[in-house]
Amino acid sequence: MAVPSNTRQVHSAIGVREDLANIIHDISPTSTPFLTGCGRESADNVLFEWQTDTLAAAATNRHTEGDDSTAAAIVETTRLTNYQQISKETVQVSGTSEQVDFAGKAKSEMSYHLARASQTLKRDMEKMLTSNVAKSAGSSSTARITAGLPSWVASNYHSLGTSSVGTASTGNGTDTATAAGSAGAITEAGIKTVIRECFDNGGEPDTIMVGAFNKQAISDLTQSVSSLRTSADKVAPAHVVASVDIYVSDFGTMKIIPNRFSGAGDCWFLDFDFWSVSYLRDFKTEDLAKTGDSQKKHILVEYGLKSKNQKASGYLADLTTS
Repeated sequence: MAVPSNTRQVHSAIGVREDLANIIHDISPTSTPFLTGCGRESADNVLFEWQTDTLAAAATNRHTEGDDSTAAAIVETTRLTNYQQISKETVQVSGTSEQVDFAGKAKSEMSYHLARASQTLKRDMEKMLTSNVAKSAGSSSTARITAGLPSWVASNYHSLGTSSVGTASTGNGTDTATAAGSAGAITEAGIKTVIRECFDNGGEPDTIMVGAFNKQAISDLTQSVSSLRTSADKVAPAHVVASVDIYVSDFGTMKIIPNRFSGAGDCWFLDFDFWSVSYLRDFKTEDLAKTGDSQKKHILVEYGLKSKNQKASGYLADLTTS
């Protein structure tokens, strides 16, 4: 049916007010489970150091009556080091932008972007702390590097590589784990192996941290009588239990958490009592030199990862990710 002549229509009208929602929708993930789970310490130098120790293996200890005592050889502690690295995010806002009223934002444009920069910075930290990188002192032209999680776990390491298995790092931050020739699917046998090795070495991890694909893969693991599944009689009939969030092992109960920023092919068994992030300079917002009609600020942090004893945690490596 034809539109009558001279009918006012919006598509050709001038002066229609915009309908812009006063909300900005953003689904960018901001959770940082490893950084959040670690303890917090302070440092006094770019190279920070600590010591670890371990008892001798249990042995048969019987002596005859009246026997003399001979001192056992003293085993020195292990001295470990890591470097502080600098991370920062910079924001620059013109004087006009700071004055204009933007939809969906606080009155200050600078405040909005600083808040965003803070979230971005923490995501970057999560990614770097869990990355397979060795420590580096840096130079006048290269940044210092703090050794990441795979550089610190050696004793309780198991690779599920198929054509060839991967190899663990030395466990002192000086080198990285070597990837397998090809990845293998996660198995409960692999999970049990690492948990048992942790127990044998004195560890009691209580958290399993994996990427998204392997979080679902763990949920899909099946057994004839599964220790991974919630008992059906505890679930409402209309519900389907397709997730495993708790793993009850022979050596303790562990929560399973997904991490978007750690290695997708890594499965970690962590005792957060033995991990901390050491800060030489805590998060700080600083004004930078004003060179024109704009404000410039950055958020800066200087930090490093401390592995208090690598035997407390485990690493199941070289997992498929799709």
